[in-house]
Amino acid sequence: MENVKQSLGRRGEDMAAAHLEERGWTVLARNYRAGPKEIDLVAARDGVVAFVEVKARATPTGGTPLEPIRLLKRRAVETAARRWILENGRPGVTYRFDAVAVRIKGSHSEIEHVPDAWRPGQH
Repeated sequence: MENVKQSLGRRGEDMAAAHLEERGWTVLARNYRAGPKEIDLVAARDGVVAFVEVKARATPTGGTPLEPIRLLKRRAVETAARRWILENGRPGVTYRFDAVAVRIKGSHSEIEHVPDAWRPGQH
């Protein structure tokens, strides 16, 4: 059974995927795993594949939902992305790391997509 945090995370991922699809992205994978490393969403549009980290919050306190994407998390996503590219990559595709912040406020929500949120090796 899912706990509250897992449920919020799944809801945030669902909302982020729908948000991207409404804007012309195709979700290629959800919760892609490379061993213990995971990418929330892998999405493609116009020759770009984005490895998307989704952060959802149900309260307005504690900073933005994107702040938890610290160095260790970015490295984990980068590791999983390398595996995804080895398994699914194609020449001529641009790869990048995006973030989607989902703020859930009761029945209202705000979604912010941050393209190219970080680059590999950034500190």
